[in-house]
Amino acid sequence: MKVTRLALDGVLLFVPAPFHDERGFFTRTFDAAVAAEHGLDNAAFIQDSQSRSRQGVIRGMHGRSGQGEGKLVRCARGAILDILVDARPKSPTFGEHVTVLLDDETFGHLYVPPGILHGYQALTDADVCYRIDREHDPAEDLSVRYDDPDLALPWPNPLTIISGRDLSAGSWADLKARLLG
Repeated sequence: MKVTRLALDGVLLFVPAPFHDERGFFTRTFDAAVAAEHGLDNAAFIQDSQSRSRQGVIRGMHGRSGQGEGKLVRCARGAILDILVDARPKSPTFGEHVTVLLDDETFGHLYVPPGILHGYQALTDADVCYRIDREHDPAEDLSVRYDDPDLALPWPNPLTIISGRDLSAGSWADLKARLLG
């Protein structure tokens, strides 16, 4: 399994090496030993979740206050463009973003550390799986509008569907002021 550190501190991309033959393929979707070699505690993950999105759907930008939430994200079916924004005030990359293509061809897994806003656009109909290290507490939800002009996130395709919650999300300027307090 190849592991790459991305431009935002603590963000990791895990790409397994699937075995292909005439039947199809076999691949590891998680390896606790490899995760531990890169500082992740397998025992910290307490929940697996899955979402299904139609092509063009944007989900995000979401995060958690308090201790934050770490998660492993992978696209089990289809393809997504995943976008992360560093919302950790003490981070040298605060306010910066990275994009990662996740799909069912390369099987990449993205580790999103606490304090990072996360969102994605479905490039095809897509199933996205999450392995999360904290129980969800709605009181800690953070969100920034997907099309905030200060972030200027590079969504690749026209939007087809977005939730009311995401449409009513606040601005990066307001969240930044709150985080910098």
